[in-house]
Formats: sequence, structure tokens, C-alpha cells
Amino acid sequence: MEFCAECGSRLKPVKVGSNKQAMIMLACTRCGQKQGKADMSNVRLNGKTVKHNPKQFVAIIGKEEQQLHTLPTIRIECPRCGNNTANVWLVQTRGLDESSTQFFRCLRCGFTFREYT
Repeated sequence: MEFCAECGSRLKPVKVGSNKQAMIMLACTRCGQKQGKADMSNVRLNGKTVKHNPKQFVAIIGKEEQQLHTLPTIRIECPRCGNNTANVWLVQTRGLDESSTQFFRCLRCGFTFREYT
């Protein structure tokens, strides 16, 4: 954790710039002053420094992993091809006080559709 040279408040990482030229800088939570580039390769966790290299931030899903069916299967008719089996999962797309959105992916054609509960 680093602190502001002006007011002594804690600095937090913020994204600065557009998507292609974006970079992470440290900004003061109190006075807003920005200081140098944040080094996200060394992160302190519970008093220990955890070192990361750029390859650890990228997840690669190969063809073999894509063929694994780890989602539960349900009997529901696909609106596109009429197949009656699909994978199902829930996502909280709205506020926490509202119900989840149920997504389905047809096992035959791969069409993804949803049902609001």
C-alpha cells in the first residue's frame, strides 16, 4: 500500500486513458493527485508479496476444455432449432434485490437464450 506525498492518504489504482492507451496509475482518495504508474506485478497480500508475470493474467481455454460439459442440463425447447436439451446457468444481471436471469444454451445448435424469473 502506498500513500500520497501531499496529504498522506492512501493511494488506489485507477485506469487512466482510452482502451488502447489505457494505463493504471495511483490516485489519492482524498486530494485526487495522481502519482506514477501502478506496478500490478507485485501485489502485497496479508503481509506477503505475491509476484505475478503477465502470462498469469491470461486464461487460455483450449479445444479440449471447450468440449467439457460442466454446466447442468435441463429439458427446455430451443426457440431456434426445437431441440429439447440445453445447458443452464444463473447470472445476477440486475440489482441484488431482484431475481436472477436464467440463461440457456442449446446443446444442438449452440443458441443462447434467457428467461427472466
